[in-house]
Amino acid sequence: MAMKDTIAAVRREQGITQEQMARDLCVTRQAVSRWENGDTGPGIDMVKLIAVTYGVPLERFFDMPSEYFCQCCGMPIPDPSLHGTEEDGSESDEYCKFCYQNGRFTAPDMDMDDFIEATAQYYVAQSGGTFDEAVSFMATVLPHLKRWRERQS
Repeated sequence: MAMKDTIAAVRREQGITQEQMARDLCVTRQAVSRWENGDTGPGIDMVKLIAVTYGVPLERFFDMPSEYFCQCCGMPIPDPSLHGTEEDGSESDEYCKFCYQNGRFTAPDMDMDDFIEATAQYYVAQSGGTFDEAVSFMATVLPHLKRWRERQS
C-alpha cells in the first residue's frame, strides 16, 4: 500500500476528518490533503508522529511485512544468510544473525533503551542519518517488534 493510501486509511480508521488530523498533527488541512493525494509526502519525523498519535506501527507506513524484518532490531533479512539460528541449528524465521544465534539473543540482558544506544551506530552507517535520528527512529520501531513487545507484557 502506498504512503498516501496508508495515511488515508489511518484517518478513516480513526473516524476523523482531514481537518481533525491536521489539528492533531499541527499541520494544515491542505498538507493532509496533499499527502493523501500523493502530491507530497510527510517526512520521517511526521510519519513517526502519525504512528505515535494514532497507535499505528511505523512499519505499516513503509509496507514492511514483519516476516522480512528482524523482530529484534528491525533490520531487513531477505537473504537467508542474514537469518539467525535456532538451538538445533535451523534458520530462524524471525531474527537476524546479529541478534539471535543458537536459539538465544546475543544480548539477552540488554533492555530496549540500552539496545538502541548500542546499535544506533549501525543504523547511522546504513542510512547516512545522524545518531539522534537513528535513536529516534529505533525508539519508534522497536516497541512494535516481537522481542520488545514480549518484554513489555
